[in-house]
Amino acid sequence: MSLASDIKILYHLAVRPIRGQNHADRMDNFYAGQAEGYDDFRRRLLPGRNQMWGAVDVPSGGRWVDMGGGTGSNLELFGDSIHLLDRVYVVDLASSLLELARRRATDRGWHNVEIVKGDATRFQPPQGPVDVVTFSYSLSMIPDWFAAIENAIDMLRPGGLIGVVDFYVSRKHPAVGMRQHTWFTRTFWPVWMSNDNVFPSPEHVPFLHHHFEPLKFAENFGKVPYLPIARIPYFVFVGQKRV
Repeated sequence: MSLASDIKILYHLAVRPIRGQNHADRMDNFYAGQAEGYDDFRRRLLPGRNQMWGAVDVPSGGRWVDMGGGTGSNLELFGDSIHLLDRVYVVDLASSLLELARRRATDRGWHNVEIVKGDATRFQPPQGPVDVVTFSYSLSMIPDWFAAIENAIDMLRPGGLIGVVDFYVSRKHPAVGMRQHTWFTRTFWPVWMSNDNVFPSPEHVPFLHHHFEPLKFAENFGKVPYLPIARIPYFVFVGQKRV
């Protein structure tokens, strides 16, 4: 993508105020002006998606829900194995992003992909329990994120998997074996990112560990475009629903 496209996105990220009476309106307002350049910029901003997706085996004939799936670009990570799935749901509140998801599914012949404008705290697949639910940099944008995880638990079959990759900060006193961030990291990133209604939380990781049996967990730092010395913390979690 061009520098002009990046500047437009940076303007929406750092300068343009976000307006709306509710969460859905704010999501549409935030993404409408940057949807076309969304995928390329966030491919550089949002690390770890390949790592999370690669840790989940695609269940043949299974059903998969990508919560906050936006433009559907995550589905590219399936490769040809997407055709093994009976149904894939891309759920989001931003109409501008979902329109790109519909276009992507049509262009690639993904006949088993369903694009849904819906709330991650309420959406339930009409076909019943699913095998996998993923949140790729969407959990930190959901105000009632705990309700979204509980909703995922409800829709997963026994032994089903959840996959999450997202920004976060550690607790001041994390559990043994988990990374402890500095005071600056724990303070700066939540304040900075809240301007875009992104809320990296110290509670995401403990909540996931409490409700799921961890199969994969990693804590890392990612680069930030145009800020060469900045490193933002993110985590990758894959867990199994306890039977």
